[in-house]
Amino acid sequence: MRLAIEEAGLAFLEGEVPVGAVLVNCSGELIAKAHNRREALKDPIAHAEMIVLKEGSRILGNWRLTGTTLYVTKEPCLMCAGAIINSRVERVVYGCADPKGGVAGSLYNVLTDRRLNHQVKVTSGVLAEEAASLLVEFFRRRR
Repeated sequence: MRLAIEEAGLAFLEGEVPVGAVLVNCSGELIAKAHNRREALKDPIAHAEMIVLKEGSRILGNWRLTGTTLYVTKEPCLMCAGAIINSRVERVVYGCADPKGGVAGSLYNVLTDRRLNHQVKVTSGVLAEEAASLLVEFFRRRR
């Protein structure tokens, strides 16, 4: 999660919403890392999670990311949760909750919904204060 927070810090410095993500294999070895890039890429789907999943698939040579864990500083949104499920990520660990858009416990529980073809193990609140502080400062400066 510390590496994901470092990525979020890079996003902050680039004027992006400070969210970072890291994908690791079952041994905890780094596969890919990324941060939000929507502004830089002018791409509405350039969330940290989407970028790291795409890069992880490229590196592993497979769209199935079974046995991987995704660390992300903020609770995933609906778009990212769909991609996480479709890529068969085993576990998501996130920092702070997103009461306005999070679907891994806040608004919905998409990642663990038994009606879907794949469920993801979820751990929340890891280094939540650190992750949230970047977001709070970013939006404080924007106002």
